Amino acid sequence: MKNSYIFYFLFFITILSCFFCPLSFSQNKADLDAIVEAEMKSASSVMNFQENLNTANYDIRYQRLELDIDPAVLFVSGSVTTHFVALQNMNTITFDLNRITNTANVNYNNRIQVGSVMKGNTPLNFTINDSDKELIITLPQTITAGTLDSLAVSYAGVPDQVEQAFIRSTHSGTPIIWTLSEPYGARDWWPCKQSLDDKIERLEVKLRTPNIYTAVANGLQTSVVFHSNNTKTTRFVHDYPIPAYLVAIAVTNYQIFTQNYGIAPNNFPIVNYLYPENYTSASNSLSVTIPIMELFEDLFEAYPYKNEKYGHAQFGWGGGMEHATVSFMGSFGRSLIAHELAHQWFGNKITCGTWKDIWLNEGFATYLDGLVVEHLDGQSAFVSWKNSKINNITSLPSGNVYLQDSDLSSVSRIFSSRLSYNKASMVVHMLRWVMGDINFYQALRNYLADPMLAYGYAVTTQLKSHLEAVHGSSLTEFFNDWVYQQGYPTYQVNATQNGATVQIQLNQTTSHVSVPFFEMPVPIRLVGSGGQVQNEVLNHTFSGQTFLVNVPFIVQEVLFDPEKHLISRNNTVTLGENSFITSPLGLYPNPTSDVLHIEIGNENIILGEIWSMLGQQIDIFYQKSLSIAHLPTGIYWIKVQTSEGWKTGKLVKK
Repeated sequence: MKNSYIFYFLFFITILSCFFCPLSFSQNKADLDAIVEAEMKSASSVMNFQENLNTANYDIRYQRLELDIDPAVLFVSGSVTTHFVALQNMNTITFDLNRITNTANVNYNNRIQVGSVMKGNTPLNFTINDSDKELIITLPQTITAGTLDSLAVSYAGVPDQVEQAFIRSTHSGTPIIWTLSEPYGARDWWPCKQSLDDKIERLEVKLRTPNIYTAVANGLQTSVVFHSNNTKTTRFVHDYPIPAYLVAIAVTNYQIFTQNYGIAPNNFPIVNYLYPENYTSASNSLSVTIPIMELFEDLFEAYPYKNEKYGHAQFGWGGGMEHATVSFMGSFGRSLIAHELAHQWFGNKITCGTWKDIWLNEGFATYLDGLVVEHLDGQSAFVSWKNSKINNITSLPSGNVYLQDSDLSSVSRIFSSRLSYNKASMVVHMLRWVMGDINFYQALRNYLADPMLAYGYAVTTQLKSHLEAVHGSSLTEFFNDWVYQQGYPTYQVNATQNGATVQIQLNQTTSHVSVPFFEMPVPIRLVGSGGQVQNEVLNHTFSGQTFLVNVPFIVQEVLFDPEKHLISRNNTVTLGENSFITSPLGLYPNPTSDVLHIEIGNENIILGEIWSMLGQQIDIFYQKSLSIAHLPTGIYWIKVQTSEGWKTGKLVKK
């Protein structure tokens, strides 16, 4: 599958695609650091990577990996068969493969030996460009553009350990081999097209291992064949487009915990590959996967790989990695489970098109973790989750969601937890706030279903187009302020009540000069002396703007953004008071057994009410003096409405 944004990679070679994982308010800083570390691990090598233009002349349709893996030994051997379509006339074909040699009987110390290249039964000549990490194969005759062809590369060796893409380690004394290829480690352990503009349309993986171990790879396990030498071959098939960096394998003494999701015919397995020593605790933690899957399917669309499986495989790195159909997990906290599952939609089905667009992966995956908090824990917990994000985001005054050219040389900036994860997630929430739930979720469903983007790549402008199409108006101002520029607003709220009208003035300052003013709908909550609540949303278009709000009660408190919809900091609220509101309601004599006089200055009574302490209305009146002789002995509330508003006082009847 070719990406329509190939030109992005040709003109901006160092601005490469990206894909990765993160958190909830219950996670502490160490949890987030582990997630970011897993993503920075492979990204550090990418800073010096250049897209291999020598692989641009063909499109991969199918690849089959047939590998021998014994986790007791750091070694890989086998073959990779590739079916490809020529995009132009070809005399050679190039694959990416790191630290290659064609010398027989070599010491395999961090070296891969290519044994042969076959086209059917015909051996092909090949050369090695080790400095550029290339395997260059000479074709027997010119392949014309549009032709489908195939060949197989046989190889063996010890993958290079610098980038830690193919790792042997142990857990409780048992060996394990696992891969973490994101984004450019695949070439360390198999001959591939290590490109971000071409996804493999169909993948098959056959892993031959000792019988005592269990193998895992992408896609659906279709068979296990046992051999006479105490080995077995496990076959997996993945029928969805997948980039090389998401191809993953792991082999150890896994104990499998399978969950069944959905109702036939729309059901699929969630297959979890767990260390035996962690089986009980991990399987208990993984029970939350099903309600999270249900939530994401309800909000967005069906799981993108529902014809195969989802699952988790325990491995030896902190955090996790969202390999298609099977996330590799260093632990099983709910936040990490939610984050990696979210990436199956935002990161795997649609992958961010450049490093600058990393927020399309990380911001959405982080926000979906927040949606889990909202739907499983409730609104109060969700407000706390958002508040923790806002506190982190506003701990510094600057920083973009969409990266600048100058940011691309810094791995720590690309994977900034404050900006690429937390700020990006709250930008997603503010889009929801601006658009409303119905339009927001419909726009994202349209985005995920777009045939030009699905199982391919997207950039920020394409997401914006889908949002605007449903929203019905431009979001340019929003994207300029919150995505492309820096900082956040600070609000000063001044409110004064005059009768049934509250005047609210909104002033704003900003933390960074790149945005002189953030135009946003601002939520305000008015709270009455009797516990009444009135929520208002003020369309704030300039600093100093004044709003008049009708309120049928005396306002005792004004709250700014109580549900934490906005990124902001150090906001102040001042509630001004006039003499009518601040002066007490005059009731005399008090206590009294007969006549009651009401003192409200020159105001006339529009309506007077007598209420019991149990909240029952006893009587009404319209004059400033009245008889209460008919009332039983007790305590009552007297409520009086004038043109200036309501006043309330307490009366003791003797």
